[in-house]
Amino acid sequence: MPPTDTTTSTAGSPASQGATAHHFTVGLLPLLAEADLLDSPAAWGAAPTQAGVFRLEPVRPGRDLELLTGWMNDPEVAAYWELSGPAAVTEAHLRAQLDGDGHSVPCLGLLDGSPMSYWEIYRADFDPVSRHYPARSHDTGIHLLIGDGTNRSRGLGTTLLRAAAELVFDNRPRCTRVIAEPDIRNTPSVSAFMNAGFRYSTEIDLPGKRAALMIRERALRNLL
Repeated sequence: MPPTDTTTSTAGSPASQGATAHHFTVGLLPLLAEADLLDSPAAWGAAPTQAGVFRLEPVRPGRDLELLTGWMNDPEVAAYWELSGPAAVTEAHLRAQLDGDGHSVPCLGLLDGSPMSYWEIYRADFDPVSRHYPARSHDTGIHLLIGDGTNRSRGLGTTLLRAAAELVFDNRPRCTRVIAEPDIRNTPSVSAFMNAGFRYSTEIDLPGKRAALMIRERALRNLL
């Protein structure tokens, strides 16, 4: 786990005699945690898909809050995310991640440069979900919602999930599995994961939902 100290300096240790002191502000800690825990999703680059060029960009509340609040108030989204309401509801959800230890990073999904989906990339082995299945070190979880209803129910979810899993494997060499836990009632979501190369493992009881545990294995990435 990343250190909880608000500053770090090399200036007090014998091994650092004569070395330049380095100070890290509180504001830098989320970035340092992200780099350590998730290998910096901001730098993962783009993935070409049949629908366009896909990439992940970490959320900036000052820029993205209005857009995300609109998506969260879409009835199809609200039925499973349960974050409808004023912008403060969405902002609190984002802040819990942005001000946390870095084990979960909220991102916009951009297709050919246009934001059209919301993602949460998280360390499943550090998340409460790890209590419900035999987690492995560096298991990486993903949550997804497609914001624009015109992009749903036409196979785009499968395309994006496959692209996101490939970005994880390409940029997180220590990760051997990508996992997800969609609501078991959300049949289109479960189907999209399966079509993207995830296998259904089991059902698990999580706070607020019964979920389908979906797993995609690095060892099988070239076979699916």
